[in-house]
Amino acid sequence: MAQQRFVSIGECMIEMSGGEDRQYRLGYAGDTLNTAWYMRALLGDDWSVDYFTGLGEDRYSTDIKAFLQAHNIGTSHIRTIPNRRPGLYMIHQEAGDRHFTYWRDTSAAKLLADSKDDLADAVRDAKVVYFSGITLAILAPRARGRLLGAIVRARDSGARIVFDTNIRPALWTSPRVMMSVLTAAATLCDVVLPTHSDEAPLFGDRSIEDTADRYLELGVEEVVVKDGANEALVATSTERFRIAPPPAANVVDATGAGDSFNGAYLSARLAGKSYQEAAQAAHRIAGIVIGQKGALVDPKLLA
Repeated sequence: MAQQRFVSIGECMIEMSGGEDRQYRLGYAGDTLNTAWYMRALLGDDWSVDYFTGLGEDRYSTDIKAFLQAHNIGTSHIRTIPNRRPGLYMIHQEAGDRHFTYWRDTSAAKLLADSKDDLADAVRDAKVVYFSGITLAILAPRARGRLLGAIVRARDSGARIVFDTNIRPALWTSPRVMMSVLTAAATLCDVVLPTHSDEAPLFGDRSIEDTADRYLELGVEEVVVKDGANEALVATSTERFRIAPPPAANVVDATGAGDSFNGAYLSARLAGKSYQEAAQAAHRIAGIVIGQKGALVDPKLLA
């Protein structure tokens, strides 16, 4: 039996985490890559997991490809873009919270959607296509349109489309553009995975129910609203469930927690688990991730 394909689209960056005594650990991460990582760790062998992005010809781009291949994440559709390189970010702790500093002006991923043919090849025969608000935010307007066009064609060919709005205002030219693009993208999707605390300042949602209802009214079939350490809400047009996380673990680094939640939830649903079971699994995996440094946790710790 042929494998089913999960394709994640977005930006992979160089991650510098840690920072104690000015000592940092180099890794690779990015919201859509993080979710692909947890999908690969949790999905069965009947699924392949591919990552689509843009990389350069430098040593770190080569290392990223080798890293993904070593962990059984497909790289065959990644665009190679001369004179570009991966973006970089550093995580530092301050006043009990994490802060990020980014260098991504010449990121190759900003050009991932410059070829209509490459986009079409990347999503061809995909069973699930996953992307995020960050994927959209880093693209030029016309490239954004090409990406959404490829997603429409994948959906029309039978793929399920999954979207994490992952709102990052600093990446957008204006709140108006951000709201309109995120809303338009959501109308194309079967599953949307927003975070209430990110959505509320932009859209005025007063509760997680408001966030869920707004996306359901756009025609989304399945909405999973994350809310940090609080209950998550899974909502469809006919059902809704609030799922509480287990008792909080020691929080070492919350980077990638929401992305791991997404990966665990989606992999459980694709394995036939109920909404409640999938959300419980998602909370459990996110609880493991926040107890480790960096966005990508050793898959052996997830069992």
